[in-house]
Amino acid sequence: MRDLPDFLASGERARLIPVVADTSKEGRATSILLSTIMSVDDFAKSLLHGIGQRLGARAKIECYTQVVFKKCPADLKIRPDGFLILSIGRRTWSALFEAKIGKTSLDQDQIVKYCELAKLNGVDAVITLSNQLAALPTHHPIKLTKTLARGIDLYHWSWMYVLTQATLLLQDDEFRSAEQRYLLSEMVRYFTHASAGVATFDRMNPEWKDLVVKVQSGAALNKTAPEVENSVAAWHQEERDLCLLMSRKLGRQVTLTLSRAHRNDQVRRLKDDCELLVGSQKLLCILDVPDAAAVITVCADIGRRTVACAMHLAAPKDRKGSKSRINWLLRQLNESNPDNIFIKAIWPGRARDTLAALADLRENPRHLDADNASLVPQHFEVIMVRDLAGKFSGPRTFVEQLESAVPDYYEQVGQHLRAWIPPPPKIVETKPEQTEAGATQSDEPQTQP
Repeated sequence: MRDLPDFLASGERARLIPVVADTSKEGRATSILLSTIMSVDDFAKSLLHGIGQRLGARAKIECYTQVVFKKCPADLKIRPDGFLILSIGRRTWSALFEAKIGKTSLDQDQIVKYCELAKLNGVDAVITLSNQLAALPTHHPIKLTKTLARGIDLYHWSWMYVLTQATLLLQDDEFRSAEQRYLLSEMVRYFTHASAGVATFDRMNPEWKDLVVKVQSGAALNKTAPEVENSVAAWHQEERDLCLLMSRKLGRQVTLTLSRAHRNDQVRRLKDDCELLVGSQKLLCILDVPDAAAVITVCADIGRRTVACAMHLAAPKDRKGSKSRINWLLRQLNESNPDNIFIKAIWPGRARDTLAALADLRENPRHLDADNASLVPQHFEVIMVRDLAGKFSGPRTFVEQLESAVPDYYEQVGQHLRAWIPPPPKIVETKPEQTEAGATQSDEPQTQP
């Protein structure tokens, strides 16, 4: 690695084994992360691809810690935790890093200063790291006006997101470099130790209990009230934590399904979900598991104090009868524990949906029939409902129960379901054409007598 870039007054090269003060957990964590990014190609590609940087064979990455820029006004008084330079041919891209560890949250004033420092020195982006979660790297836990962040790309990685990307890579059999695998596994070993300060989202916001009490008492909710906005913001973090949790359990990248509007505008997403909460007393999220039969819809119903997971499947159209369509689904759930599992049948036209417990349907599939015996179900929903009762209002117990329910649903239901696929068409055998006299006309020319 070359000497410090000309625009840096001081800084240290990122080290896998940094020499820092015992109290500097953030400095140590940042140095280990940046050193691993420099050393493990696939890890660097995984993280940087998420913020729009594609790395080819010619890409070079240099990382530094505790950097001081020559262009730094005295009144800023800041020293970024890290600095990354990506070089691809003649093109360069760079980013400042600000890290928080443990329960320490990002500070808005500090982020604004980093953006100012980046603009002054021609740095392209500011990347923050903390235990705060965001749906996408482009969604930031700190709200900055467009004026303050203009000209600078602001990204956020949670430490658990970083750890999950590394864990997924280590589970990939095609990771061929033994040396890079070892380095990445050592980084994972460090960040999974309790002393590292990396944590999952383990509790809802302090106003959560007040929100549940208000809903239970029938009090009106205000979409801009702190208990509503903060609960939705906490739910957004929990959505992300569910994705990371399921990703680690399945060894595949589980993602959130968001509308394009919500992907591009997290403020609108927050506003829309607050309106949904006030109107329906529910919090919703949709998880996309690779190769699963359908997405998983997760619903926290505050009014009923329940958590429900559901998958929606089209009924097989090659089964003509209602019973045969229902049995098609029941056979897929032969190995499932039927406790708290229900199946909904969705019928054509104005016919009402029907719902029955899986245990009852195993005894008699007719429990799901519609009033009109001539109808056949068009779609099914397989639902698992957990009644949390008093545990629902506990900020910590709610998250614990939710993060138990979703993997349980996938184990009992999601991994067994297969979407119906129409069978391939068959060649239609055509009958030979008959002559008027009833004789068969052959493709061969006829011999005239």
